[in-house]
Amino acid sequence: MDQLTHLMQGFAGALTLANLLWVFVGALLGTAVGVLPGLGSSMAVALLLPVTFSLDPTAAFIMFAGIYFGGMFGDSTAGILLNTPGASSAIATTFEGHRLAKSGQAARALATAAMGAFIGGLIATTLVVFFAPTLVKLATAFGPAEYFALAVFAFVAISSVVSDSIIKGLTALGIGLVLALIGVDGQSGTTRYTLGLPELFDGLSIIVITVGLLALGEVIHVASRIHRDPNAVKIPASGRALLSRADFRKALPAWLRGTAFGVPFGVIPAGGAEIPTFLAYGTEKRLAAKRGDTDFGTTGSINGVAAPEAAGNSTAGMAMGALLALGLPVSATAALMIAAFQQYGMQPGPLLFERSGDMVWTLLASLFIGLVILLIINMQFAGLWAKLLLVPRQYLYAGITVLSMLGVYAVSSSVVDLWFLLAIGILGFVMRRYHFPVAPVLIAVILGPLAETNLRNALTISEGDLGYLVASPATVIMYALLLVAVAYAAFKHAAQRRANRASAKVLEDA
Repeated sequence: MDQLTHLMQGFAGALTLANLLWVFVGALLGTAVGVLPGLGSSMAVALLLPVTFSLDPTAAFIMFAGIYFGGMFGDSTAGILLNTPGASSAIATTFEGHRLAKSGQAARALATAAMGAFIGGLIATTLVVFFAPTLVKLATAFGPAEYFALAVFAFVAISSVVSDSIIKGLTALGIGLVLALIGVDGQSGTTRYTLGLPELFDGLSIIVITVGLLALGEVIHVASRIHRDPNAVKIPASGRALLSRADFRKALPAWLRGTAFGVPFGVIPAGGAEIPTFLAYGTEKRLAAKRGDTDFGTTGSINGVAAPEAAGNSTAGMAMGALLALGLPVSATAALMIAAFQQYGMQPGPLLFERSGDMVWTLLASLFIGLVILLIINMQFAGLWAKLLLVPRQYLYAGITVLSMLGVYAVSSSVVDLWFLLAIGILGFVMRRYHFPVAPVLIAVILGPLAETNLRNALTISEGDLGYLVASPATVIMYALLLVAVAYAAFKHAAQRRANRASAKVLEDA
């Protein structure tokens, strides 16, 4: 096979001492920047991009391979340990990952995430090598109506799954959509929900919302319970840095399911890795409920870490394929990498493999090498990262607050964003206090603009005909699956309420 021959030639160019050093440096730097709250993988690429310009093209792209995946590995580390994901693609991993950390299994959660990222990235990169021309056809099958249906599916499916109450889930979704609408309307130019503040014309940053809801909201929630529930802030840091055979067997199906969610989204410009990671998380939660897994949502489940992490990295791996084969950047990180190609006079797209084949295959080989190096680094350092939780609680949460503030200010240099961060943090505290899920808020903020834009485009194309929204087989299938998912979730919630009432009656009679 020609692809295999070209890949072996790429490995021959990448497997030199100097090139291995560059991919190691890139992986280490990418992980380090990705770990910092408020920065994340895209910021890692943006900050380290100028560093590669002084290198020769081969060394630069090899280093970039390490930075590309290293940033994503770092995203989940901060989320698991500090409840502050480095990027929106790591939000779904944070839910169960931080619960595992709080129950003393931080190293186990980090090892699960590292292995999931490795498996997802490895499978996706392999598919890029052998099947990129076929997979990129998925991108051409999606129009505005399909994108809107996809967003609605993600909205309602996640809202009905992640909460014990569908009403609370949909309420949280509504809060997220309101936050997503803040700013200047891109099509009409009118301002919405800005309260007359010029600082809100660009809307609320996803970084402000994510850090406020997850990090600052958690800090305030823990502080509010410090006297009533002292154990709420005692987070043991015990745990093994390696997965047992039982853990591996348990997590393997979740890794594969997560990868299956992530691969198609890597070639569809539908908002990056957020949709597949949330869908993978929701799937694992449903399966856990069916199995009677009580760890999910309480002390933390490794499947809830494994599936979203594999989904995120498989999306990133396929995004690289879409970038190289089509010149289509389907994520912010991939878009930044176009600058690296253009710096050396190369334009990603169908002709790239013909004009710069040696460079491209060396880059693809470096992605495999970078994944192996990152797995070794993160598995070895999982226990060391977990030691962060040995810091006294008052200092740790104070440090989280400071890092959150610094991360937000470093991105925008705006004091106003800090005030909004505090307001969102209080909102996150209130939602925790009254048991509203935060996941629907985040998914609505991320996908709200995508849904609005594609709904408007679809109605413009169809001249206001709503039938256009369900005119294709893809939209019909997605809406049908959505109805089934909602009906099933409503049935499960109703059955659970009846069981709870029955249990309460038995206790009263006793």
